[in-house]
Amino acid sequence: MNLTPDSKVLIQGFSEFISAIHVEQMQAYGTKLVAGVNPGCGGQNLYGLPVFDLVEEVINKYGSIDTTIICVHPYQVLDAALEAIASDIRQIMIISPGVPALDMVELLRKAEATDTLIVGPNSPGIIVPGKILLGTQPSEFYTPGSVGILSRSTTLTYEIARELTQAGLGQSISVSIGSDAIVGSSFIQWLEIFDEDESTQAIVLVGQPGGGREEAAARYIAEAIDKPVIAYIAGTQAPPIKHWRQTGNLAAVIGRDPDFGTAKSKLAAFIEAGVPVAERPSQIPELVKKSI
Repeated sequence: MNLTPDSKVLIQGFSEFISAIHVEQMQAYGTKLVAGVNPGCGGQNLYGLPVFDLVEEVINKYGSIDTTIICVHPYQVLDAALEAIASDIRQIMIISPGVPALDMVELLRKAEATDTLIVGPNSPGIIVPGKILLGTQPSEFYTPGSVGILSRSTTLTYEIARELTQAGLGQSISVSIGSDAIVGSSFIQWLEIFDEDESTQAIVLVGQPGGGREEAAARYIAEAIDKPVIAYIAGTQAPPIKHWRQTGNLAAVIGRDPDFGTAKSKLAAFIEAGVPVAERPSQIPELVKKSI
């Protein structure tokens, strides 16, 4: 994983999922954006970036690229990601939401075979405060420090960063893995990364109803994570019949526990694993301070 100010970054696609403000924010933060790719727009200049028709053309001009940020239409994400992988780009951030499930299955098989890290879809990306911003997270809420933020949410990710910053707790890395039904990397993968990261002393995990990712993370924390973890689950007051469409709630599968995918199930899993759970975002800084 290469998340440093020297990392060369590409943007694939210019759509409603990313704006000139986001590009300017990344550039102002020191992110080394080298070019954009938008088929049919080669030779143009968008948001201050030279635009090419193909990823291969960017590689030929600027050399190897560390990370690509994909912002194309959801039905074009698979092609864009496969093009990036074919050009040996091994870190892919997918901002676009609503990528078809079968496209993600195919992409994940290819990513596993090529050792490619995929964040998203439906993710605001990653920020390493003080070093690099990849995506649409608002950098003004962050400050360098030692608390890692790992989330499924978008806006809650930087709301919690703001709470930590106001309490004098800086952040080491903040990543939203994305809230589509199928995403590229898991809580478990990032827990392992954070556990091995020397700059991270504590981890804040932010979950929400839908699927069983938080329950799996809770078991993994109990078995393998040495650093303190604080959890927060959004949607605890949502009605039981509420369906979190974007998180891929599969609770209506025959043979599963009726609480599968609910906030209740996730809270119970973290409590059983001995992980402190905040009732609201404003409690997180206090729990973090107690843990370190």
